Amino acid sequence: MATKMTTVIVNELTNEKAPFSPQRLTDFISETGKDFKELDLHTYTERAVQSMEGRTVCSASQVTNLLILEGLSNISELQPEWTFFCARIYLKKLYKEAAYNRESGGGTFLSLIKTLTAKGIYSRHLLDSYSEEEIEQLSDVIDHDKDKLFTYIGLRTLSDRYLARDYDKSVYELPQERYLVIAMTLMAKEDTEHRLQLVKEAYWALSNLYMTVATPTLSNAGKPVGQLSSCFIDTVDDSLQGIFDSNTDIANLSKSGGGIGVYLGKIRSRGSDIKGFKGVSSGVIPWMKQLNNTAVSVDQLGQRKGAIAVYLDVWHKDIYSFLDSKLNNGDERLRTHDLFTGVCLPDLFMEQAENRGEWHLFDPHEVRKVMGYSLEDYYDEQKGAGSFREKYWECANHPELSKTTVPAIDIMKGIMKSQLESGTPFMFYRDEVNRKNPNAHKGMVYCSNLCTEITQNQSPTTMDEQYTEDGKIITVKTPGDFVVCNLSSINLARAVSDDVLERLIHVQVRMLDNVIDLNDIPVLQAKLTNKKYRAVGLGTFGWHHLLALKRLRWEDEEAVQYADELYEKIAFYTIQASMRLAEEKGAYPVFEGSGWHTGDYFKNRNYTSDSMPWDELSEKIKVNGIRNGYLMAVAPNASTSILAGSTASIDPIFQKMYSEEKKDYKIPVTAPDLNAETTWFYKSAYLIDQMWSIKQNAARQKHIDQSVSFNFYVRNTIKAKELLDLHLTAWKAGLKTTYYVRSTSSDIEDCESCAS
Repeated sequence: MATKMTTVIVNELTNEKAPFSPQRLTDFISETGKDFKELDLHTYTERAVQSMEGRTVCSASQVTNLLILEGLSNISELQPEWTFFCARIYLKKLYKEAAYNRESGGGTFLSLIKTLTAKGIYSRHLLDSYSEEEIEQLSDVIDHDKDKLFTYIGLRTLSDRYLARDYDKSVYELPQERYLVIAMTLMAKEDTEHRLQLVKEAYWALSNLYMTVATPTLSNAGKPVGQLSSCFIDTVDDSLQGIFDSNTDIANLSKSGGGIGVYLGKIRSRGSDIKGFKGVSSGVIPWMKQLNNTAVSVDQLGQRKGAIAVYLDVWHKDIYSFLDSKLNNGDERLRTHDLFTGVCLPDLFMEQAENRGEWHLFDPHEVRKVMGYSLEDYYDEQKGAGSFREKYWECANHPELSKTTVPAIDIMKGIMKSQLESGTPFMFYRDEVNRKNPNAHKGMVYCSNLCTEITQNQSPTTMDEQYTEDGKIITVKTPGDFVVCNLSSINLARAVSDDVLERLIHVQVRMLDNVIDLNDIPVLQAKLTNKKYRAVGLGTFGWHHLLALKRLRWEDEEAVQYADELYEKIAFYTIQASMRLAEEKGAYPVFEGSGWHTGDYFKNRNYTSDSMPWDELSEKIKVNGIRNGYLMAVAPNASTSILAGSTASIDPIFQKMYSEEKKDYKIPVTAPDLNAETTWFYKSAYLIDQMWSIKQNAARQKHIDQSVSFNFYVRNTIKAKELLDLHLTAWKAGLKTTYYVRSTSSDIEDCESCAS
């Protein structure tokens, strides 16, 4: 009679072998699942034990993966809690591996910092900034029970992409230690008198998943490489030197993990003259090709290719070839598939498109030469009137200025065709942006960033002279405003439900402000701009999650009203927090004359003290200043919202249940807090009337000084007139930007750099 073979379990860490014990596995499952009374662990255990039968040798990791996959297969709309059970199993694996790897150096938080600093994984910044006694004191706040808040996909996202590992990819850092390292890094330069309390407060905010920091901060805090900011925006000068210098700057930022927005509107069009020679300019497309190559060849720390969005004015003579650059057919020499595109639209164009009027295209270089000004430097100061349309008609009627005249609706058709095929171009409503710019006294906003939520003053950097001195080459440049985005987002579902908004926002604004002083940006003009405006972008995610918890339907006036009230409250606390920081540390350098200083910011939004004490806050700001010239921006934050177990940004969900695809497996995911009651409030994005989304965002946008990554979700059967109506409605409602047009027929990439 054949004897039954015994399965041998091999511990890969120690190479120890032991016979498989069904009882031991049963006890492990029972202990792991003790908090999940509603799950059928009996059937799960039987299946797990059966899966082990017939195997001869099995590694401990294989057993863990088997248990996780068995648990994931049970996830459904009726039993979403399996994701937390699977997370507990994966946590045990993480703890075990980290304990083994850290055994030689000791298992304490202090020994972790010393070990990873010696290995070059951490910078010396933590050990230089904090005493050993302080680090040991801070280690007492670590609460590993907070790991129980993670869903399986959230924990895997954090583990695979953000936890500090050595060069062999071995696990050292645990989730709560990553959060404490971030808190210590961001508070390192605070006054030592209250610094430890601020670190604890930042850890409280992070560990409770009340907020997330931007992806670069989450990944790079405490480490010697990379920087902490999310996105940058460059304005390219119309000169060979300016174009190539910009490309170098963009490459350096892309290398260190930044997403890039690039304004090309100052570059002369195809057929323009160069040094008087007629018809020799090749226009913007060749320079886009150059940027496309940079995006592909300069990746972000080996993790993903660079991400660059380029913007062009709708009156630029190259607009048609620009719109065609993302299409899948046509001349490949004119295609830039790896760039994202955005169009800068004045009110006048939208009026002409709606009224089926004519539109004139110009060469910006010729405008400067003939008219003596740059058309892109103007905007309409009021709805329906202003300096842009005056200058535009002046150009259109000038006999010496060449122009191409087309139906405005033709350009709009080109925009919509590209959007339905590729998701882009993004829409940037330049007049509304500049009318609401709190720093209009110091500049102009030409375009947005990679994810359309940043709107800050821009200007090109120009080279003045170059000479030799003592055997060295000296280059003198006049730095332009090179925009830097420092992002962080509130987890609305958790923070609002626990009523911690005010406490949270005050520590969050401080953390964001500290990023500005900690950042080592490899482009000097960006570093200068960062200090000049001290701009931050506090945003939100989990809006659909919050509506479901509040039992509010997306397509309802009550949801619109709630957006208005909630974002006004967030705006008040954010502005108040920045004002208090200014009392403590001083206002941003160009505060005087700003909309914050004059009070125009509050008047433009019709803020009164009926709901919040706005008048009192405005008066305090006039006296004390404000720390940050730009304050709020809602990013897409797709990856970090997954990490925090909520819904992305202000977007509706795609489906109540879906599979998140990884390299070699799929992870089932359900809408957060899905149950018999919330399920009725989770309507798919593609089934929602987009007009309600516009209404919500218009209510929200009023309270946000920058912008919002706002997507349209449309069926692939949508008619051109319907899409046009969405764009016209968004523009009329006062939206500053719109992000992707996400069609059911297209596969669209997410922005990861702005994920916060």
